[in-house]
Amino acid sequence: MKITKQARRDAKALFRSCLQEGQLNEDKVRQVCKVVLEKKTRSYIAILSHLQHLVKLDIQNRTARIESAVALDDGTQNAITQNLSQRYGNQLITEFSINPSLVGGVRIQVGSDVFDGSIRSRLQTLKGSFGQS
Repeated sequence: MKITKQARRDAKALFRSCLQEGQLNEDKVRQVCKVVLEKKTRSYIAILSHLQHLVKLDIQNRTARIESAVALDDGTQNAITQNLSQRYGNQLITEFSINPSLVGGVRIQVGSDVFDGSIRSRLQTLKGSFGQS
């Protein structure tokens, strides 16, 4: 769907109005959506669509996906969570999962930031240095 510049600006303004102390407030998002749906202003569908996109990006940027080849013990999980919270803030949501294809190590993704300390990644780098693809 094509969205006008004005609809983007309106959606960004609504998104900013949903922030409370720098964090997204879900109740405010619901209230804003309800008001927009009731008023049905011009381009309200495009505005809500872009607002949804902005909310998804915010949630994605506050979610850390941590993959490891084997299950991590509680101490390691807590250490990773603390380090990530120091870097990205206390509102960070952490999701731990097991991915045996990593062979070993850990891969962490927070928004568009990726920290890949897996053996699979190192093997691919080594393979590339030999000129094979």
